Amino acid sequence: MTPRQQRTSVDVLVVGAGPAGLTAAAVAAEYGASVLVLDQNARAGGQIWRHRDPASMPGIARRLLQRVHDARVSIATGARVVDTPGTGEFIVDFRGRVARQHAGAVILATGAKERFLPFPGWTLPGAVGVGGLQALIKNGLRIAGARVAISGTGPLIFPVAAAAAEAGAELVLVAEQASIRALGSFGLRLIGKPDALVQAARYRMGFWRTRYYTSAWVTRAHGDSRLHSVTAMVNGRLRTIECDWLATGAGLTPNTELAQLLGCDLGPYGVAVDAQQATTTSGVWAAGECTGIKGDQAARIEGEIAARAAVGVPYAHGAPAMRRRDAGVRFGRALDRAFAPRAELRALADAATVLCRCEDVRVGDVDPAWTQRQAKLWTRIGMGECQGAVCGPACVALFGWGENVARPPLGGPPCGAWGDALAKDPGSVS
Repeated sequence: MTPRQQRTSVDVLVVGAGPAGLTAAAVAAEYGASVLVLDQNARAGGQIWRHRDPASMPGIARRLLQRVHDARVSIATGARVVDTPGTGEFIVDFRGRVARQHAGAVILATGAKERFLPFPGWTLPGAVGVGGLQALIKNGLRIAGARVAISGTGPLIFPVAAAAAEAGAELVLVAEQASIRALGSFGLRLIGKPDALVQAARYRMGFWRTRYYTSAWVTRAHGDSRLHSVTAMVNGRLRTIECDWLATGAGLTPNTELAQLLGCDLGPYGVAVDAQQATTTSGVWAAGECTGIKGDQAARIEGEIAARAAVGVPYAHGAPAMRRRDAGVRFGRALDRAFAPRAELRALADAATVLCRCEDVRVGDVDPAWTQRQAKLWTRIGMGECQGAVCGPACVALFGWGENVARPPLGGPPCGAWGDALAKDPGSVS
């Protein structure tokens, strides 16, 4: 929909158009609520689906998008919340047009972002995130014949490696930092999930010509104007491997900035929620990866539970959906344990390694004994364009600092338009 079609007040505002957000929107609308979904990307679907042509999406994605359409849900892409001046009030950047939006209830489905642990050379052109490479391939990056190294952790490695191989890349390294013992323990949990086992096997067959190493990781990237090789720990020995692309990462971490701005408490895994997905802020629910990494199936269930609670028809305690959600949460906790970044990854950076790319802050520029706030004041770390989205989680992992404190405006909107929207009477924004 275009910005001019948007209503300035809705019953339910859903932030995020991934599996959790789309499910929440459909359920709420089917109960008669007026629903607006905001998503900062160009297409709905979240990181897992948004880059694909609808015809190539999984069946569940096509059915969910059709369900959202049939329920007459309004979706605004290229839109993000930049401020929350009052209860139920939001300042939204609709592709450069900043306006005030009202909502009776809010469901946060803001998903997760990649976590990076710095190492020498990680900012070279040609070095990207594991999920970043997946997004680039989906958007048409031509890597046929290119030498690609993948080094990270978690289930995302398999589909990205398979996608790179299908695109014609020469996979020169596929490395998982977790141990074979940790993977074996996690694999036992998949026995009761035949669909997940079949999917994992299908992805593995997609790059069957390349060996999959465990307890392996890249220690350094080499290059001048562009990446040309990496040094990797493989089978207990350092190896130098020539490559054109490096996809690396240390798993995923929840997106919680908007939740913090709304005053929601955070727990050890993400936004803290109760059995009905309600946050500690009245009128705000949260679902999906922002409450903890657990996969799209559990995210959809959380979206359904949150939506029903938001429109006043919550599930009873112990309902089948609640039990499925709880099983998904337990699976997510096991995922966290199995793929937790090992200590060696936190020791790779030297004093000259870039820590904050936006402000060019090096590891040697900060004192681990500082607090996050002290580091920000003395070095500007976390104050650049990404507002700590990359360096924030890295500092949590490396130094044990707290999360960056979210402050408006989020996402860097046109400041004049932001100020105008704040100053206007809510009823005058059209």
